[in-house]
Amino acid sequence: MIYPIVKFGNPVLEKAAEPVTVFDAELQKLVEDMFESMYQAHGVGLAAPQIGISKRLAVIDITFKEDPEAKLVLANPEIIHTEGKHTQPEGCLSIPEFREPVARAKKVTIRAQDVNGKWFERTGEDLLARAFLHETDHLSGKLYISHISALKRDLMKRKIRKLVKAGEW
Repeated sequence: MIYPIVKFGNPVLEKAAEPVTVFDAELQKLVEDMFESMYQAHGVGLAAPQIGISKRLAVIDITFKEDPEAKLVLANPEIIHTEGKHTQPEGCLSIPEFREPVARAKKVTIRAQDVNGKWFERTGEDLLARAFLHETDHLSGKLYISHISALKRDLMKRKIRKLVKAGEW
């Protein structure tokens, strides 16, 4: 099932998500649906709040279907180490059509549970590190625009309000 992506302005995006406590067939189905929804929206990461579900769950595939081994499921993820810095334009499926340069750690180690509840650690660099940070931010009720200047953020919000008024958001 492909879920519609929740857009900026929806309160589910701005509150901390609930921990995943049950690892069952229902969770596996949700994970499959999240990958499907992410691919449909042409994303490389998707957090459950972005489909209106307040769970600490995210899926990532920075290869966009090229390498099935690269698919990651992150339940209850925690960032345990960051290193370096690099700035790159960043976007979000919940804020379509907008991209801004965001400074993030270059290398990130994450600790999370897989779809079966087994804990693992994974280190990623560049795009994977950025995806780890972007998706864990979503699970904490933060959007990438919290990492840009107040002026750019206000301009973006103003444009979004105009789109909402015009019925285009």
